[in-house]
Amino acid sequence: MVDNPDIGAPPPPWRRLRFEAKAAAADEPTLASYIDAAILSHDTICQALSFHLAEKLAGPEIGAQQVRHVIAHCYDENHWMIEAAERDLQAVLERDPACRGLLQPFLFFKGFLALQTQRVANRLWRDGRETLAFHFQSRASERFGVDIHPGVKMGTGVMLDHATNITIGETAVVGDDCSILQGVTLGGTGKEVGDRHPKIGRGVLVSVGAKVLGNIHVGDEAKIAAGSVVLKDVAPRTTVAGVPARVVGGGGEAPARNMDQTLPESS
Repeated sequence: MVDNPDIGAPPPPWRRLRFEAKAAAADEPTLASYIDAAILSHDTICQALSFHLAEKLAGPEIGAQQVRHVIAHCYDENHWMIEAAERDLQAVLERDPACRGLLQPFLFFKGFLALQTQRVANRLWRDGRETLAFHFQSRASERFGVDIHPGVKMGTGVMLDHATNITIGETAVVGDDCSILQGVTLGGTGKEVGDRHPKIGRGVLVSVGAKVLGNIHVGDEAKIAAGSVVLKDVAPRTTVAGVPARVVGGGGEAPARNMDQTLPESS
C-alpha cells in the first residue's frame, strides 16, 4: 500500500516525487517507460537527477554515461547541491500556480533543469575544470534557452519561471528564495573586467524582461517591475519600475514568494 502524501505532514521530496511518478505512469502508459527510467528505477533523488540531467545534456561531444558520471560525482562530493535542488523544487511548487506537483518541474520545467545544470557547472568551475563548465553552460543554453555563466553564485529556493532568455553574467550573485522571470538579464554595462555584474539579495522578485546592469546591489525582498532597466542600487523592500528604473513604492510582503507583480497604487 502506498502512503497518500496528502495526509498528515508533507512527505520528503523524493517520496512525494515517486508517488507522483507512479500515478502519472499509471495514468499515461505512453510515458510509463520514460517515467520509470527517469525516476522510478532509481533509489535516490540524486541518482534520478543525475540520470535525467545527463539525458538532457548529452550530445555528440560527451555521451550520457559520461555526463551522468560527472554529475553524480558532483552530488556525491557536495550533498548541499541535492538539498538545493529540493528547495528549488519546493519553490516552484509553492509559487507557480500552473505547477501541480514536483513531477512537472523535475521532468519538464526548463528553469529548474537549467538551474541544476548551472550548479554542476559552478562546482566544476570552482574545481578548476573551466572547459567542462563552459561546455555545460553551452548545452544548457542550447537545450533550455537559459544562459547562466558557471561562475555565478546562485542561492537556493530559486525559481526561474518560464526561463526562456534569462541571461546572468559571470560575477553576478543571486540570493536565496529569489524569483526570476523570462527575458531577465543580470549583466554588465560594457567591456569592463573584474567584478561587473549585479548582486541580488534574498527574496527578490525580478519580473518579465527586466534588465539589471552593472556591479550594483538589489536589497532583500525588493521588487523589479516588468521591463525595467536598473542601473543603480535598489534599497531593500522597495519597488522600482521604468527606464531607467526609479522607486515607486515599497516591495510588498515577500514579493518573490507571493509573485505579486503589480505596482503600488501610489505609483
